[in-house]
Amino acid sequence: MADVAERVGVSAITVSRAFKRPELVMPELRQRILDTAQSMGYVPNQAASALASARSMTVAVLIPSMTNMVFVETLAGIHDMLLPRGYRALIGVTHYSPEEEERLIRTYLQFQPDGILLTGTDHTEIARTYLSALSSPTVHMMELLDDPDSLSVGCSQEEGGRLMTTHLLERGYRRIGFVAVQLDPRTLARLDGYRRALEEAGLYDEKRVWRLPDPSSIHLGAAMIDRLMAENSDCDAVFFCNDDLAQGALFQCQRRGIRVPGQLAVAGFNDLPASAWTTPTLTTVATPRYAIGRHAAAMLIDLMDGKEPVQRQLDLGLTFIAREST
Repeated sequence: MADVAERVGVSAITVSRAFKRPELVMPELRQRILDTAQSMGYVPNQAASALASARSMTVAVLIPSMTNMVFVETLAGIHDMLLPRGYRALIGVTHYSPEEEERLIRTYLQFQPDGILLTGTDHTEIARTYLSALSSPTVHMMELLDDPDSLSVGCSQEEGGRLMTTHLLERGYRRIGFVAVQLDPRTLARLDGYRRALEEAGLYDEKRVWRLPDPSSIHLGAAMIDRLMAENSDCDAVFFCNDDLAQGALFQCQRRGIRVPGQLAVAGFNDLPASAWTTPTLTTVATPRYAIGRHAAAMLIDLMDGKEPVQRQLDLGLTFIAREST
């Protein structure tokens, strides 16, 4: 480090900051330091740095899936906030299992991360014990918590379910079905919003709700259209809890000659990229996945720096998008 500092003409402390706290160094100077370090083959010793600063410069990030675009975009937001500040992410995939999440938390605590980003609130009691005993800060993503002592960044999944169902009612649909898969807390919150809107209209019917533990997929959405037809369902609209399900439903309606929305309206949730390009285009609710990841990481960085966040529960809101399928 001293050799790099001498070559650039700055102090060793400035070189250290360029690697560990880049936001404290002017961009032009930081780039000169990085270029010089690279030309000299210098790589900072992270282990020594962690011992000196009592920081590991790592953040544990736990998400349910690496194949679901929702969480891929959330990770992108996290990455874009952590990387410039010198933090590395330890990414763990829970596969929607609270028990797997518990195991990952136990494993990652051995690495002494400076903070943890968690998806959702469905934790085991043992996991809650680990988290409550942890000295490092924790921020929850996707769902908003009622607990004033906890920190979360997300949006109201229940409000999203209510928004979509209200739209379908306003469009004149009265026999509105709901397809819930995976049955994680976010899906169940959307179902609660759907139920609340229909109960207020006096139209809720449990026979029009399908609950499946299977993972969300285009294939399953197509299969659900076949099931609705086989069961002679009277639905005039179906609200699918995820866009990939709804996309599969649209494809299968085309194959079976079911006119959308003439015979059956189809709606989704999350506004995945392909939803604007289906035929017909898909009505959905957009969730701010990238922003959730970025803001959650920013909140965690503030906490790791000893700063109290302005808001402990940050609601980034939802955007309803009406398209051709309803």
